[in-house]
Amino acid sequence: MSIAALLYPFILVAGALQALGNAMNAQLRGRMVNPWLAATVSFLPIVFVFVTLFLVMPTPLPSLESLGKMPWYAPLGGLAGAVAVFGGLAFIDKVGAGPFNGLTLTANIITSLALDTFGLFGLQASGFKPLPWLGGLLMAVGVVFIARSAGKKDEGESHGVGGKLLYPFILVAGALMAIGVVWNAQLRGALVNPWLAATVSFLPVVFAFALLTLLKPTPLPTREDLAGVRWWMPLAGLTGAVAVFAGLLFVDKVGAGALNGLLITANLLTSVALDHFGWLGMRQVKAGPPRLLGAALMIGGIVLISVF
Repeated sequence: MSIAALLYPFILVAGALQALGNAMNAQLRGRMVNPWLAATVSFLPIVFVFVTLFLVMPTPLPSLESLGKMPWYAPLGGLAGAVAVFGGLAFIDKVGAGPFNGLTLTANIITSLALDTFGLFGLQASGFKPLPWLGGLLMAVGVVFIARSAGKKDEGESHGVGGKLLYPFILVAGALMAIGVVWNAQLRGALVNPWLAATVSFLPVVFAFALLTLLKPTPLPTREDLAGVRWWMPLAGLTGAVAVFAGLLFVDKVGAGALNGLLITANLLTSVALDHFGWLGMRQVKAGPPRLLGAALMIGGIVLISVF
């Protein structure tokens, strides 16, 4: 077994936590009313935790040489990933949950494979390998099956031509999710200390959402809304941050395709379980044949990507 394969269980756990974070964020948004305020509240604990970890473990520190070699875009990895968060906040009601998740995750998978194949953004080029791309295709089909069954509540609702015009933006958002992982890895290489790198990655995200909250401060939650906030809701960002940290540490060891494939597979399988059992306040949606088929295709796809 390779050293990279030993990291797979941790990456799968990170993907599962990412799905839990999405469900927790949905509950937080419902209580905070203002989506930008909810996003700010979700991301603030992440910065606090990583700043604290950096103060506890301040070494090693980057040298002037490593800082000089850092690409200008490396600190923007967190913001690149946040574009998909913005897309979900702004457009999911216009295109439907199924199409949105299907488009973003498919773009993520294809972009991840392209990053590995061509060695983009400093990754080691692996060249074209047909089996991982076949795995990517299987994963994309699996995502479509899961997303379509998840979006059945949208059936009968016409999102119109205007919604379809948003598809290119949603595809770009999914691609940026994959690219953000690589940028974060480069940031970590330049800053050396992983806690410092994570802090620098998340700070622009918090700043952006806090600025949007100031620009659009209404609507605001009522006292009744705030009374319904459970202790675990503001921790949603922290669960999602585990996936970001996994990418920051491991993408250069396992490859962008395997890392994002494992994260997405664990994320969607956990999401299917959350829906099936109605955990964390999610609307209960039983896992029927289309979802189970989609899950099987994703598992087969990630095996092809990871092994070959």
